[in-house]
Amino acid sequence: MWLTKKLGIDKSIAYSSAGQMVSAGGGFLTALFILKCLNGEEQGYYYTFKSILAIQVFFELGMNTVITQYVAHDVAHLTWEGTTLRGEERYRSRLASLLRFCTKWYTFFSAILLLSLVIGGYSFFDQYGGQDNSIDWQTPWLILCFTTALNLLITPIFSYLQGLGKVQDVQRYYFYKYTFYLISVLISFALGAKLYALSIGNIVYIVISCFFLLCTPLGRIIWNVHKTAITEHISYRKEILPFQWKIAVSWVSGYFIFQLFNPVIFAIDGAVAAGQMGMTLTVLTGIQALTYSWTSTKIPTYSGLIEQQQYSQLDRLFYYTVRQAVSVNGACLIAFFTFIFCFRHFNIIISQVNLADRFLPYIPLMLMMLPEFVNQFITAWATYLRCHKQEPFLTYSVVTAILCCGSTIGIGHIWGTNGITAGYCLITIALTPWAYHIFKTKRKLWHNN
Repeated sequence: MWLTKKLGIDKSIAYSSAGQMVSAGGGFLTALFILKCLNGEEQGYYYTFKSILAIQVFFELGMNTVITQYVAHDVAHLTWEGTTLRGEERYRSRLASLLRFCTKWYTFFSAILLLSLVIGGYSFFDQYGGQDNSIDWQTPWLILCFTTALNLLITPIFSYLQGLGKVQDVQRYYFYKYTFYLISVLISFALGAKLYALSIGNIVYIVISCFFLLCTPLGRIIWNVHKTAITEHISYRKEILPFQWKIAVSWVSGYFIFQLFNPVIFAIDGAVAAGQMGMTLTVLTGIQALTYSWTSTKIPTYSGLIEQQQYSQLDRLFYYTVRQAVSVNGACLIAFFTFIFCFRHFNIIISQVNLADRFLPYIPLMLMMLPEFVNQFITAWATYLRCHKQEPFLTYSVVTAILCCGSTIGIGHIWGTNGITAGYCLITIALTPWAYHIFKTKRKLWHNN
């Protein structure tokens, strides 16, 4: 149809977008169940749980991105014969070497993540959770730690498959994963599981992942690559590390930019305020993930075109994709604000609570939405450049993280949520010209060379 063609929605984007729509729309639907099933303090715990779990970025260290990029560059020299790759032995060997390395990497860091979450997270909630013993958070948190570590162990397999070009299959997996996760969480809330709902959702993640690996051709593809005889190894120290450590620092910087909000607000303004920020971030993150589908599904294509030095075709596809993604993002943000405005203006009540009251007030809400729109451009530029197996946004990410971390902690202690959101908005807008300069100069330099 005309609209889907205009927006560039192919099957990969359709599955990815549908999954992200389930995730984003599920944020609204989950909010309704939270209103009914959780009080304000429990809502704060729920969203702060999710923010602290995001520390897994310290253990993944950008490896998922590295996997997709390196696999996409090597597979560009091979062809498919069913579920088996055919072509030059060198590239098939490198793919097998990378797969085995990643298996060892994630096994080790999943174990370290588990220990860190159990000890660090338990200490945080025990110290800042107050003296209200009516909230059962200890056991849900421990179960959540175990299931999160196991999910980290499985995640790189699908990043690897996406790098192999199986974008449509991987996005279909994510669609079912998000859908069944949402259903399980909502049913858990309805049955009175409260904070256990997140753990139950994580268990469903694991079940869906195992199903796709055992009952679809994806598992056979991974096995065929894994059993390939290795005659040439990928050198972690010489090839992966120079790129990965920069990605890792950028990803860790992202934690201090986005995931620090909830724990700081939880400690300063309490669980209710943290719940408002958490619910707002859930929707904005869902919108960001939805529109990132246009870019993320093109990563293997971008990498392949770069490997073959087809830069004109690369740029045409990139700029067209950015226009589509930004248009969808703007429309979603307008729809979200309209929803909040209508609920507040007409005082719409659901389960004796105005849903809009569980989101941030207008001023901090707008201060979060504006950077969300701007970040679509920055994310697209960074993705484009990273497909060259380079990370030129390292310094930018570190500077942004330092400024946002200082603003969140420093200004937050003085002006609370309003100060945190204002600082984040101003920093994002002020540094955007720098991000564009990096994109333009590096693109020109690398393509001319």
